[in-house]
Amino acid sequence: MSPVHRINPVEMSPPTGFSHAVTVTGGQLVFLAGQTALDQDGKIVGDDLSEQFVTALGNLLTALGAAGGAPADLARVTVYATDVADYRERAEELGRIWQRLAGRDYPAMAVIGVTRLWDEQALVEIDGVAVLP
Repeated sequence: MSPVHRINPVEMSPPTGFSHAVTVTGGQLVFLAGQTALDQDGKIVGDDLSEQFVTALGNLLTALGAAGGAPADLARVTVYATDVADYRERAEELGRIWQRLAGRDYPAMAVIGVTRLWDEQALVEIDGVAVLP
């Protein structure tokens, strides 16, 4: 049984692509560093936000898998976007990417607009916290 429990009160607006609250019991915490669309050679790949999101999320999930976790173990994720308007316009597409790579067990989540990221070509960075059973 997963130590991560998602809470979405009926009194609140229905969440789309996130959970309003997440509780955790027991387990081991995994803190996942911010991941961008870096390939194995350390170069940013992808010409737009959606392409970079695929790689950034894939990198996050690869790190999580190496720590012994799975997407359902994610309790908290923060997305840093250099263009929040573009992120909002692509929300449905990004949601489909999330579902394809990580499933429908959504963590508590936030999207934060930033001026730029460490790698100037990066459009998105994703970090998170997971809890392993």
